[in-house]
Amino acid sequence: MHSRGSSNRLYNSGGGSAFRSRISALVLAMFATMATVYVAGRMWQEAESRVYLIKELDRRTGQGHSSVSVSERLKIVACNEKDIAASKREGFVSKEYLGNDDTRSKKRLLAVVGIITTFGRKKNRDAIRKAWMQSGAALKKLEEEKQIVVRFVIGKKDDLEAPEERSKKIKFFFARAVESWDAEFYVKVNDDVYVNIDALGAKLSANLDKPRVYMGCMKSGEVFSEPNLKWYEPDWWKFGDSKSYFRHASGEIYAISRALAQFISINKPILQVYAHDDVSAGSWFIGLVVTHLKEGKFCCNSWSTGSVCASVLFD
Repeated sequence: MHSRGSSNRLYNSGGGSAFRSRISALVLAMFATMATVYVAGRMWQEAESRVYLIKELDRRTGQGHSSVSVSERLKIVACNEKDIAASKREGFVSKEYLGNDDTRSKKRLLAVVGIITTFGRKKNRDAIRKAWMQSGAALKKLEEEKQIVVRFVIGKKDDLEAPEERSKKIKFFFARAVESWDAEFYVKVNDDVYVNIDALGAKLSANLDKPRVYMGCMKSGEVFSEPNLKWYEPDWWKFGDSKSYFRHASGEIYAISRALAQFISINKPILQVYAHDDVSAGSWFIGLVVTHLKEGKFCCNSWSTGSVCASVLFD
C-alpha cells in the first residue's frame, strides 16, 4: 500500500510539472510572437522611410536612380549633364532635358539670377531696373533671347537683415530657384551691384563643360573674434588658431552650377550659416568635389573691359 501511494504521489507530481512546463512554453511562444511582430513593424517603418528619402532625392534631381549618397547623386547629375550636352551637339534633346516635372522649363535656361534685397531698399531696386535688369516686355525678352531669368529676393516684411538671416535668405533662394527653374547656373547678386548681363552670360557659357562649378571673386581673410568689431564672427573658434577664413567667393556676385544648387536644396535644414553670407555659402561646399573658379571679372571693385560687375552707390 505504501508503495502504491508513493507511486500515485510521484505520478501526480510529474503531471503537475508537465502542465507547468506547457504553460511556460506557451507564454514564451506568445512573447516571441509579439517580439517578432514588433520588430517586423519597425523594419517596415524604416523601409518606408528609406523609400520616401529615395523618392525625394529622385524628385529633386529628376533621376530614376535609387541612391541616397550625396556624392553619388552629384556624380549622377554631372554625368547626365554631359549626356545632355552630347545630345544637343548631335541635334537630339533627351527626355531628361525636356523634364517631366511641370516646374521645369522645356528648354534649359543658362542662369537664374537672384538679387538679394529688403523692403527698405526700393530705390536700389528701381535703379537696378533702369540700369540693367529691365522690366515688363524687356525683362521677358531677356529671358527668351539670353535664357537668363532675373528676380529680386526680398524676404519677410519684418526682416531686419541680421547677418544670419541674410545667409538663410540666400540658402532659401538657391533651394527655391532650383526647384522652380531648370538652369545651368544660379547666381547670387547684391542690390548695390551693376551687372553686365552679356559678360555674365559669356563667362557662364564658357564653363558649361565643368562639373559642380563655384565661380566668383575668390578671397579669404581674417576672422574677427572681438564682439565690438564690425565683422565680428560669433563662431570664430571654428576657424582654428590662425583665425583665417577658408577660400570663398566675394558676396557681391557669384555663381554655382545646378548640381550644387540641388545639393543646397536637399540639405538646407542642416547647412550651417555664419555671420557673413559669403562665408556661409563657401562653407556649404567644403568636403565636396567642387571646381572653385577664381574669376577676376567677378571682382566688382574695379571696372575693365569684359567685367561682369561693378559696385555702385544708388542715390
